[in-house]
Amino acid sequence: MDREQFKQLLKDKGLKVTNQRVLVLEAIASCPDKHLTAEEIYELVKVDYPEIGLATVYRTIQMLLELHLVDRINLDDGYVRYEIGSGSTDTTKHHHHHLICLSCGKVISFEDDLLEELEKKITDKEGFQIVDHEVKLYGYCKECGGKTD
Repeated sequence: MDREQFKQLLKDKGLKVTNQRVLVLEAIASCPDKHLTAEEIYELVKVDYPEIGLATVYRTIQMLLELHLVDRINLDDGYVRYEIGSGSTDTTKHHHHHLICLSCGKVISFEDDLLEELEKKITDKEGFQIVDHEVKLYGYCKECGGKTD
């Protein structure tokens, strides 16, 4: 989603378009392979908009969460992190998951639909409607000893 699309989405939702809102989204979108904390987002935005406050960044992140433009993730490291979201409230969206290296802490995102069949079986058997899931796999990245020959 580019700057103009984001501005239009805010307008469509009846929200005011502000530099802070646009810059926070752009900061998150500029790091698609990273999982940023609110403080890291704040530091990125502050470069272009030094007068922004951390509280504004937190409020903006909350608004972006509600619009499904960012996702909140917990990587079990004591921090709440954020990444760019799908922009959709569709519960059948494609999921992506995380590989977490126990040695260096590197987080690798990967996409696969391996759980869709399991979700369907659970729904069929138990009548339980799954709307979301999160997978975190722990191990060692290639650099830390997970090399395969």
